[in-house]
Amino acid sequence: MTRIALAALALAASLGSVCQAADTTTAWHDQRFNADVGGVVSRSDIVLKHANLRADESMPLGNGRLGLAAWSEDGLTLQLNRADTLPGRLSPGQLVVPGLKRLVEAPDYAGRFDLHDGEFHESGAGMQATVYVQPDTDVAVIEVRGADPDVRQSVLLHLWQPRKPQAIAQQNVAALAETWRDEGEAGASGQTFGSLAAITAQARDVHVQVQGPQAVTLSFKPAADGSFRILVGAPEWKGGDAMQRAQRLLASAEKIPDAVHRDWWHAFWQRAGLMKLGSPDGSAEYMENLRAIDLYATAAESRGPLPGSQAGIADLFASSRDQHRWAPSAYWHWNLRMQVAANLGAGLYELNAPYFNLYRSNLANIEAWTRAQMDGRPGACVPETMRFNGRGYENANWLKQPGVNCSAKSPPYYNARTLSTGAEVSLWIWRQYLATQDRTFLAANYPVMAASARFLLAYAKPGADGLLHTFPSNAHETQWDVHDPTTDIAAMKAVFPVIIEAANLLHTDAALVAELQKALPKIPALPLQKSGGSDVIAPSYDAGAEIQNTENIGLEPVWPYALIGDSGPQHALGVRTYMQRPNKFENDWSYDPLQAAHLGLADEMKNALLTLTGKYQQYPSGFAKFTGDEFYVEQIGVVAATLQDALVQEHHGLLSIAPAWPKGWNADATVHIQHRGKVDVQIRDGVPDTVVIEAGADGNIAVRNPWPGQAVEAVASGSGNRIALADGHDVLRFDMQAGKAYLVQRVAQPSAKLRYAVIDGTAASQPKTLDTRHIGLP
Repeated sequence: MTRIALAALALAASLGSVCQAADTTTAWHDQRFNADVGGVVSRSDIVLKHANLRADESMPLGNGRLGLAAWSEDGLTLQLNRADTLPGRLSPGQLVVPGLKRLVEAPDYAGRFDLHDGEFHESGAGMQATVYVQPDTDVAVIEVRGADPDVRQSVLLHLWQPRKPQAIAQQNVAALAETWRDEGEAGASGQTFGSLAAITAQARDVHVQVQGPQAVTLSFKPAADGSFRILVGAPEWKGGDAMQRAQRLLASAEKIPDAVHRDWWHAFWQRAGLMKLGSPDGSAEYMENLRAIDLYATAAESRGPLPGSQAGIADLFASSRDQHRWAPSAYWHWNLRMQVAANLGAGLYELNAPYFNLYRSNLANIEAWTRAQMDGRPGACVPETMRFNGRGYENANWLKQPGVNCSAKSPPYYNARTLSTGAEVSLWIWRQYLATQDRTFLAANYPVMAASARFLLAYAKPGADGLLHTFPSNAHETQWDVHDPTTDIAAMKAVFPVIIEAANLLHTDAALVAELQKALPKIPALPLQKSGGSDVIAPSYDAGAEIQNTENIGLEPVWPYALIGDSGPQHALGVRTYMQRPNKFENDWSYDPLQAAHLGLADEMKNALLTLTGKYQQYPSGFAKFTGDEFYVEQIGVVAATLQDALVQEHHGLLSIAPAWPKGWNADATVHIQHRGKVDVQIRDGVPDTVVIEAGADGNIAVRNPWPGQAVEAVASGSGNRIALADGHDVLRFDMQAGKAYLVQRVAQPSAKLRYAVIDGTAASQPKTLDTRHIGLP
């Protein structure tokens, strides 16, 4: 090649670099990370190109207490769901609006689930229908325009066998009400529960009628302009005057302006950590969509006293009447934790309140259970599978006898002697405190931490080697009744120090602190076994014990316990354990993507996200299919938590930017971190361009260089003053002030000099596609 040709190539490359630099923008301007929130969220709208006629094609709606599944069978069908119709999580009923058949059968049908507004829209044949749930009244609203004003409309509200509701109709309100007692299954509380569903219409000439023992009907004529509103109420119900309750509820709902729910959802999205992703193949956009659905679904199902999801299922969006495969009266901690993590990274701390309340409010019951089932030991052995009232029974209808958790008396079983759940709950309490700095929250939940520690200290026994050993104990569900499971060891190593710190912070439990400090050096090392000729982390010290489930227990020290990260002396061991893990991409709740992200394995993280999505995400709502006909939210919970941790991680006091972000993926995102802070990042082709740390508290921070080998600086936003420089160093350290923002940038390519452009977005116009999977209906 001639010198002229080489020079031309060099010039072309230089011009390309200049053009690329010119195209790079920053959204940081005027002390804000600027985004068109509505536009970005609307990118994740679910688009229906044909009507969702089947129950498994339903769209999810909710206000955190009342949830709906909405689909177009027989015009429009809604199933009402609540989390407090225990123990069976029975539906208050289904609603059918046959007058919308003209709309859903129209050639010009169009449907959209609008995440930003919290609405399901349908249109066709000159008609429009919108469904939403009011944020504070537990009333769903169906607004219709374009109906024939001279044609009567009807609405059917019904239940099914063996339900035995009271069916009542008075004036313009019809209702189905039923109560029952929590009795008959193991661990029953004896409490009274129930369901109430009521309907009315804002229309002309409204009539109501009892249609039979399980059904009521409503009929009316639309207004002269062809519009009408149907109101469907389903509040908490434990008995009383059902008609009076229904009339008052619906009367109050009629007065609420129809913009109130939109205002609520807009405010929600304003405070959520936003994320806009991109890649040439559309895979990043698909993951962005799943995360947005996860945040929406969590807000729509978890604003009550207890979590809306159990066993990883989207219970508040069920469309299968009262069918539940897993024990509906119980919660599996393993299937809640990804949702807790996702809420933390998104800054939606309030959505974790039901999770913490589940354990805090039941602490006395859990301690009583522990004394009765664990040979009188003190403290709290928190059942991995736990009824809503703190008792460790799993009453699945396919079990010959109830499973018993946290029990020395139980025969070997999946979680009979899983001992580490309370410790992990304690870890999430601490992480929520670190994020919020809410001392009142920590004080209220600290008793759970202390009780969990006291139980582990009482259960672990000193061996001849001078170390503390747990036996018999389960390696979660993988190995039963083995010596020193990895879950126990990781839990004690991770949690004992934070319980010490919490106790000291609250000036309490000096004796417990002394016990924990004494115990820490006596916790055994993680068990190892050979795989592929190298050491990997084993499930327990009984490496040859029978395997009972498809989990990767050897990776629990990576996530959730954070004992091993993307660097450090055990990093190589963690990577080997990941690469040699026995169960690859198994189960919709698989933590493969999260654990890959925490090991800094960007390509593995991406592969795991896409593989698991392709294997399990089968519903147009974005929900996963695991067993039976129920919708599962645990898979998108893992997606949401993984994306956040791939962008920003805090590990032992070190903040890392894009520690596991794949090449070829772009991102404009905000991730919330400890001490009420957050990190705003913009990444192009896997490389950060803009990094801003918004401080929520005074303090010192250590940031790993996002551009290894390049000189980086921290600049106070606003003044532009350099406050720290790392020239040739891997870590940038500087002091921060609450309410201030700091740009971390390359000295040679300062992001402060980039052209400003807001992060924008356009509403989805087509369903999303990832190979054979879809969000929406093509």
